[in-house]
Amino acid sequence: MAGTPLDDVSRLAYLQAMDIDVWVQRTPQVKPGLRQEVAAPQSSLADQWTTLQEQVASCEQCELCATRTQTVFGSGNQQADWMFIGEAPGQSEDEQGLPFVGRAGQLLTEMIRALGFAREQVYIANVLKCRPPGNRDPKADEVTACRAYLQQQIDLVQPKMILAVGRIAAQNLLQSQEPLAKLRGKIHQWGEKPVIVIYHPAYLLRSPLEKRKAWQDLQFALKAFRDK
Repeated sequence: MAGTPLDDVSRLAYLQAMDIDVWVQRTPQVKPGLRQEVAAPQSSLADQWTTLQEQVASCEQCELCATRTQTVFGSGNQQADWMFIGEAPGQSEDEQGLPFVGRAGQLLTEMIRALGFAREQVYIANVLKCRPPGNRDPKADEVTACRAYLQQQIDLVQPKMILAVGRIAAQNLLQSQEPLAKLRGKIHQWGEKPVIVIYHPAYLLRSPLEKRKAWQDLQFALKAFRDK
């Protein structure tokens, strides 16, 4: 079910947690919630999600199956308007089986809340479903092995907006070698779905001065969503 939009006081607290000045002008909040169009029968959708998650859990299509603790499928509202896609699980994600936990995950949660949503109202996934050893960059064959799983997740969620979280996720989603600086501030496409590139929260933890640009990215995404 959809949650209640955050009030101004709560949203202000989240913005302050991101070190965003409180005087930044904000446009009216989007009312989050499930879309109103006719959906497929819930039992059918539930079966598709269950089947897909079981396929991911038992996947052995690349070498990462030998080193993972467990797969990291995804989490959140399976009929969300907003879908966040990161690069790959890290150590904490590999241990817990959930995407974006730990310090970077906490900051992503604040970024989502700064948009006016609770984390449970969006869907979060990764390009890879298994952790690369030492958190190295994904290999091309690993991305290829997981690509169909991600495509099915997008097809099931049917988001109205996709946010690519960080350079590696963006480059793999968009099949581009452009640096993040050139990918930001534009509306890209995954099929018919709009894709907007934002900073990875792990990068923002290392480079806190970039949080202003991160806020600009979120505002750009919110405007694009409202203009659809």
